[in-house]
Formats: sequence, C-alpha cells, structure tokens
Amino acid sequence: MGLARSWSIGLHGVEGDLVEIEADVGIGLPGLSLVGLPDAALAEARDRVRAAVVNSGQIWPNRKITLALSPATLPKQGSSYDLALACGVLAADDRLAADALEGVVLLGELALDGRIRDVRGVLPCVMAARRAGVKRVVVPANALDEAGLVDGVELFGASHLCEVLAWLRREGDLPGPETRPRSRSRPPIDDLADVVGQEPARRAIEVAAAGGHHLLFVGPPGSGKTMLARRLTGLLPDLVVEEAMEVAAVRSLAGALPPDEELPITPPFVAPHHGVSAAALVGGGSGLARPGAVSMAHRGVLFLDEVFEFGPHLLDCLRTPLEEGEVRLARKDGVVRYPARFQLVMAANPCPCAPPRPADCQCGPNQLRRYAGRLSGPMLDRVDLRVVFEAVGSLDRGPDETPEDTATVRGRVLAARERARERWRASGWLSNAEVPGPALRRHVPIPRDAAMDLDRKLRSGLLTARGLDRCLRVAWTLCDLRGGERPDAADVHAALELKHEGSAV
Repeated sequence: MGLARSWSIGLHGVEGDLVEIEADVGIGLPGLSLVGLPDAALAEARDRVRAAVVNSGQIWPNRKITLALSPATLPKQGSSYDLALACGVLAADDRLAADALEGVVLLGELALDGRIRDVRGVLPCVMAARRAGVKRVVVPANALDEAGLVDGVELFGASHLCEVLAWLRREGDLPGPETRPRSRSRPPIDDLADVVGQEPARRAIEVAAAGGHHLLFVGPPGSGKTMLARRLTGLLPDLVVEEAMEVAAVRSLAGALPPDEELPITPPFVAPHHGVSAAALVGGGSGLARPGAVSMAHRGVLFLDEVFEFGPHLLDCLRTPLEEGEVRLARKDGVVRYPARFQLVMAANPCPCAPPRPADCQCGPNQLRRYAGRLSGPMLDRVDLRVVFEAVGSLDRGPDETPEDTATVRGRVLAARERARERWRASGWLSNAEVPGPALRRHVPIPRDAAMDLDRKLRSGLLTARGLDRCLRVAWTLCDLRGGERPDAADVHAALELKHEGSAV
C-alpha cells in the first residue's frame, strides 16, 4: 500500500499543461476510482489499464485504487494518459521504484495486451513538456520521429508496456530518435511561368505575396483563377523554425502529420470543398474542439474555390480569424484556441450559369444579386485586392513573350518583405497586413492629395474605415515593391484601384 506520482500532458488546443497523476493503493473494497474531470475515453482507461497490466505479466493490486489527475479543474480528454496511469498504479503498489518516475512524462494509449498505440498531438505534448521543464519523455515508438522534431528533450520510444517497465527498473533500454540531419529542402512547386496572360492578376498575386493581403478572383471558368492561386505559396517566404513548429503542431493534433515528416518549409495550401461543414472549416466537434481548415492553413494560404457556393454563414465564420489570427471555440468542456493566421484567396464565377463569354449570360438581375449576396459586405470589406479575369483568347504566347517565372517574382517579394520586416521590427509585425491602422497612419502621414481622395471616398460611403486601413497597407506594400521610402499618391491610388478593380462583385 502506498502513494506514487506519474506525469503526462493535458492538451487544450495547441497548448498543453503538465498533468500530475497521483495513484493511491489503500485499504477498502477492490476497485478503481478516476477523478479530475476525465472525459468518456479517459474514464474507460480503468478497464484498458487493468487488462494491459495483467496481460503484460504484472500483478494488478486487488485493493482500492484512487487515481487523481491534477490540476483537478482542467478537463482531461483522450487516451494518452493510459501509460502514465499504469505506471503510477504499479509504483503505488511497490512494483516500481517511485523515484523512477520523477521527471518523466509518459504518453501513449494501451491496448489490452500491453501494446502502446499512437495518440494524436504527440508533437504539441512534447513541446508542452519542454516548456514545463521536463527533460525526459516516453512516447509511442511510431511517434518517435514526430517527437524528435522538438529539441532540448531526451526522448524515448516504446511499443509495449513491458519495455517501459524494464526501462524504469533499469533492466533495459528504450530507443531514442535517429540522429539524422534535419532536411528542410524546398519541395517542387508549380511555376508562375505556366500562367498564360492575366497580367493584372499576376501583379495582384505578387502584391498579395509581398504584403500578406487577401485576394478575390472573379472570372469565367477556365481563365486561370485556381491555377494562379495555387502558385501563391511558391512566392511566399519559407517558414522559419518557429513557424514550422506551429504548423506541424496543428497537423499533429489533426492526425495529418506523417510519421516520418520533417519540419515543413513551404507554407501550407488548404482548399476545402464548398460542401464543407462549419466544424470542418473553423474547427469543432464534441468535447474540446478539433482544428479546422483555417488552422490547417496557419502561416499559409486558405483557398476557397467557387466561393459563392459556400453558405453565407460559413463565410461569415471567417471574419474573426481574419482579424485576430486565431480561432476561439467554446464547448461544454472548455474554450480552446487554435492559430489561424492565413492568407485568404477566393475565386468565383461572375454568375451562376458562368458561360465562357459574358455576353452569353442568361441570369436575371435578381438571380445575380442573390448569387453575389452570399458574400456579405463586412466579409468583402476584409478583402484587400479584387481582380477580374478575362477569358483566355489564345494559348500562343508568341516568340517575344517570356513571362516571369516564380523565382524572379519571388526575389522581388522577398526583398519587399524584408523592407517591411525592418520597418516594423520594433513592434514585432512581420508584414504590412499585420500592422494596425492607427500605427500605419502614425508612422508616416500619407500625402495630402491622396488623403483628400480617401476622405472623399469615406464621406461618400465608397470606403469604410476598415477599407481605408487596408488600402494604406496595400500602398505600403506597393511602396516596398518599388523600393520607396514612403507611399506616394500613386501608391495610394493604385491600392484603391486594386481594392475596387473592375467592380468584381
């Protein structure tokens, strides 16, 4: 009879807390009580853990067992606590030395025969353990490569409960991650030179990449909207290690991180179908919510093709993530936050019938109004650049036409990004799109003639205060692309044209 402690990690979103598991084996009727706000999957651990211990050749204490998970007020979910629960019970029954568990985080689900199964979220769990100061972490063997993406922690992989018990008793060793150089080579990407014509759209996507701005493409089918949108990630800067860890942590929670995945270097590109549910788009589910497409697109591009086919309520769900860069989901088990700082690119046909030639459109005024009305005014106001595509007239470029490739345009984009980063370095903003409006106006006043033009549009209702701030951000990006010191009137006017080009909707 005794008291022992083991440790695991409780996740809420991409953040995690160190969970202390106290195991008490005492006098009373045989049974097991699990306290500390467990969910249904965790409450069932009493049966999994007992069977795994017995089938691993260990003796299960025929006494009253109490397992307390602390902090008691933190909701616990999932099956990743199984391994820590089993080791805690055996230590409390003097089958293990209690000090063997000190400073060790144990993660993994137990099968009835003692095998250790994979669990979701191993990467953010290891990151949370490192933040808590824990130096040793045991994870499922299949998740060892994923956990190895985190530096500063001694990692061990196990495939069976017997292996962990032998390691804790110092009767055997557990393998660590392979020591191999971390490869972060840029994978092959689609080249911008493949796009035929559409010079205004090519210019808009360069501006969007340079400043982190949101885009709306409107044009007939087959004009290159999707093709151009998919080339945006090739223009964006590579992810730094901290950003890559954020992206990998979200993928791990969603179960979308392959076992042998290296740290990503290219920003993600996520394109959900227009039949997607709200939970799949922004996150959701029972208990504590899972990440959705907006979080999977964190630090990358979220592409909504045929955007007018999305339900209006789905599009309005994006308004808060676009402004704040995160998703907050409230459920009965608590509130979770997922990162969602992405670039939004939307593409749409000009009308429901979408003929190759605009002159062949058969849609009536009311039908057109209902079609475009699915994109609300507040949502449209958050779009920085709007581009109208023309139908492609010929695929023959001509002998003298040599369109710029991705490498050439990306060079200008990276130079503009570096200018913006240096300008806003003291405030911590990485791109012009992240800078609040008051800071834009306070940093360098815009030219008087440009300011008067903006004031006229504000008074006439053609521009909102939010739209004005977005125009200023685009003007700064245009200034960075040409290597200027401050936006001039031409930059501001060009930004206004890009926001309202061709009356896209």
